[in-house]
Amino acid sequence: MSGPAVPAVPAVSIDLLPFAKASGVELTSASPDEVVGQVAWSPEGCTTGGVMHGGLLMTLADTTGAVCAFLNLPEGAGTATIESKTNLCRPVPSGVVTATSVPLHVGRTTILVQTTVRDDAGKLVSVTLQTQAVLPSPVTR
Repeated sequence: MSGPAVPAVPAVSIDLLPFAKASGVELTSASPDEVVGQVAWSPEGCTTGGVMHGGLLMTLADTTGAVCAFLNLPEGAGTATIESKTNLCRPVPSGVVTATSVPLHVGRTTILVQTTVRDDAGKLVSVTLQTQAVLPSPVTR
């Protein structure tokens, strides 16, 4: 008899993603099939009218999408975003938003990830479709 399902422990520490960390993004679960992250409303993360800035929503989606792509890479490969498109659907005046990223296509040269962001009530806030390049070795400088 098995117990309740336990979410996968994030395989990537948010400490490795300094901009996402500074933006308040938290990873809550991560596996090759699904990555989930959150960010809380704060005055610093807002635009006019006290609503969460679209750039913060896009940062959350980009972060969970990139981690999803990373977890689907072949051994020794790296990745970089080559295209990202976000549709913003509703404002977020308070609370926490949750992003869920899933791979739609995992190929030899690209990985396509879709991320949905929802508010505390489960309402759709945004949808992001991003294409990640599969690089033969990690990008270093």
